[in-house]
Amino acid sequence: MLNNLRNFINDDAWRINIMENKIDIVNYIDVLSLDDNRISIKYSNGSIIIKGNNLSISKMLDKELLIVGEVQSIEFA
Repeated sequence: MLNNLRNFINDDAWRINIMENKIDIVNYIDVLSLDDNRISIKYSNGSIIIKGNNLSISKMLDKELLIVGEVQSIEFA
């Protein structure tokens, strides 16, 4: 059990969780651009571009952020 907890705490894998009108990104590197219609995030293997309406970052932690708004597309670059 202690090993599982240690693995959870030290997890550095990049992940994206897509929910209705929300995108949770874990272990990102940087926010490259941010406006109401487009948010670009850098991660270990490239970048992700989220397009939509009324986009904003509602939670921003050291290794996690939550994007909310009307998501229309997600592109990997």
